[in-house]
Amino acid sequence: MKHGKPTRRTLLSGASAALALGAEPLHAETPGDPIRPLVLISKPQANDPAQYQAAQLAMQEWRKLGLKVTLQVLPPTQQSSAVWMNRTKWDMTTWEMVGRPERSDPDELTYSLFYSGLADTGYDFVGYKNSEYDRLAKAQRAEEDRDKRVALVKQTQMLIKRDQPYVYLVYPRRSMAFNTEIWDPATIVEEAGIGIRNFWSFLQAKPLGAQKDMILNAPQPTSTLNPVHMDPIGSWVTDMIWDHLMRVDIHGNPVPWAAEQVRLTDPTTVEAVLRDGMKFHDGQPVTAEDVQYSFQMPAVKAKAPQFYPNVANIDSVTVTGPRTVQFKLKAPQAAFFTATLSKIAIIPKHVWKPIMDGLEGTSQTVEDYREQKCIGSGPFRFVHWRDPEEIMLERNPDHWSPPKLDRWILRTVSNQEATLGMLRNGEINFLAIFTGDPQNVAELAKQEPKIKVVTTTDLGFQYIALNLRRPPFDDTAFRVALSTAISRRIMAAAAWNGYAEPAGSCVSTALPFWHAEDSLLAGGDLAKSKQLLAAAGYTLAGGQLHYPAGRKEEITSG
Repeated sequence: MKHGKPTRRTLLSGASAALALGAEPLHAETPGDPIRPLVLISKPQANDPAQYQAAQLAMQEWRKLGLKVTLQVLPPTQQSSAVWMNRTKWDMTTWEMVGRPERSDPDELTYSLFYSGLADTGYDFVGYKNSEYDRLAKAQRAEEDRDKRVALVKQTQMLIKRDQPYVYLVYPRRSMAFNTEIWDPATIVEEAGIGIRNFWSFLQAKPLGAQKDMILNAPQPTSTLNPVHMDPIGSWVTDMIWDHLMRVDIHGNPVPWAAEQVRLTDPTTVEAVLRDGMKFHDGQPVTAEDVQYSFQMPAVKAKAPQFYPNVANIDSVTVTGPRTVQFKLKAPQAAFFTATLSKIAIIPKHVWKPIMDGLEGTSQTVEDYREQKCIGSGPFRFVHWRDPEEIMLERNPDHWSPPKLDRWILRTVSNQEATLGMLRNGEINFLAIFTGDPQNVAELAKQEPKIKVVTTTDLGFQYIALNLRRPPFDDTAFRVALSTAISRRIMAAAAWNGYAEPAGSCVSTALPFWHAEDSLLAGGDLAKSKQLLAAAGYTLAGGQLHYPAGRKEEITSG
């Protein structure tokens, strides 16, 4: 694959290079094969209007380059399966990397999204492989000097700007809301880069009257409630069922949670002391052996590819006392408290070891497993999952920090206008996510003073993923040209109605300390995009873009 700087394959330059694609005197050389029709996958418009509109805007510009691009609309679960599980079978897809508390440190996204060792089954699902990037991603993990680490993280962002494995679009500004007649506003807290839909709000939310059930919405059903599989919706639920040794607070800092104490005894040794008296929801005690197993199990890369990066730097996990566990690291890891101790759920060994044993000798991963009982030790207990309509949790009165609400009920509402109607009439009392026009939420709050809206710039980002395993996306010059044709400012204004910021890297502007301000690729320049393609040898013939001379179309079917 080509991941270097765009190459010049003709003698054309400047305006004449742009002209080569705009008009059609062709190069003296016979052009390569015409680029096959490309397919862009997106969610349905009713489910995610902004993402759907973004796909339309992107296709509009790419067709001006001589590309044939069609849209394939898939429901979210089908889209995820098509992209994640069939990594050689798709061209492009709209995608979202959601804001998660542990992503308040840039390590997880910086390392996991583009580290080449994770291309086959991990988060690097686009197949980006670059040894220079791998070196920087590993170096920022090990760097203990904060300023030096910031410099390394910013270098990774600039390398991605050069190679463009993603067409970054925007950092959304998420509008969430709740009913102030039901929930005490003082107990609903905003978490930096996450918003009010967070663990701390759910834990602390105080009912003001007889209604003690929090009823929320989701635009799509979850695919799993598995604590070792990350699903955009399911992770809201698993965070509350399963405890973690540490959690990220509303300011983005890791704090002890199930561990009453966590100590860094030397640069590669961490000691954690478990709270006394903890129990799983089935009544079994939470032991140091459970904690040990929770961090050892994801280390089996072939069986737990999503969470493997979070434990890859752990050399050993040892039980050193009745409630004490010692972690030995392979190298210093600056974000270990945030990216690992706050990420990995404490799972019951007596439940999960038999599951893992059953996967031995099969091609299945633990991510394929659909847990039926959801036994954790967290402040909420599992009641039911009526897929795809509803998930219900209840207060765990035996937890050391029990919630104030009685039940937490998540209902799937795919139509966004219907979601607002339910908020208005009380069928839901907490707007957890809204993928329609945020201005409609603001208008509802004006009409209904009981509805309080909080808008937050997301830690996550929206983008179009390009499959680097498939030509022409294996050519850096082609990817840069595609990205250059897209105006992020128009995307933010038109698709997200102004409730977004142009995106240029995996580190959101919600993390100004880590975000490289010059990572944003100048876009919206069709002439430059044509010039880049011509300089790399691409030509127009019969209104269709062709590969450089001598290059054949390698893909004849999906």
